[in-house]
Amino acid sequence: MCSGGFAKCLGVSLMPLAVVCVLCNILLFFPGGTTVDSEHITQQVWYFGGILGSGVLMIFPALVFLGLKNNDCCGCCGNESCGRRFAMLSSILFAGVGVMGAGYSVVVSAVAINHGPQCLTKNGTVMKWTYPFSEGDYLRDHSSWSVCLEPAGVVSWHLSLFSVLLVMGIIQMALCAVQVVNGLLGAICGDCCGCCGEVSM
Repeated sequence: MCSGGFAKCLGVSLMPLAVVCVLCNILLFFPGGTTVDSEHITQQVWYFGGILGSGVLMIFPALVFLGLKNNDCCGCCGNESCGRRFAMLSSILFAGVGVMGAGYSVVVSAVAINHGPQCLTKNGTVMKWTYPFSEGDYLRDHSSWSVCLEPAGVVSWHLSLFSVLLVMGIIQMALCAVQVVNGLLGAICGDCCGCCGEVSM
């Protein structure tokens, strides 16, 4: 397979992942599937890890990867001025942008999972919105989730969506890292070494 064709496959894979991350981040603005005042939304949601990091910043490299296959794989062989190698080399820069964006989402998601959600708790007779969990202790003790009175199911909602963002971000980082290697090979060997070999014979 030509390196441009492989890059296109990576781009096709990145697009739905970016959409999923954006949707997850949007859903996090509705803890437990309900609407709450903006000051009661977990702080890490406002960092837009899924919308900006794994979403918007991931669309750019995905589109670049998709466009690398537009030209004929063998048409540039023997032409020293061909921009095919430069295109593969430039894709490495966009892959780096994708790694940084996905990395940002991963960090935000990891911090959010460790920190836990903001929810309404009761301390004696006082009801207040707070972060009742710390250091990720609630991950092992599911019985502690009951301290969150509202919104209903906010802990599982928070944990599930941020876990999806974490996993999607790691996958995106891996795909962009693969394109870095693919881009280097394409820049050094040309987009399709096999085709070039056939033309030169």
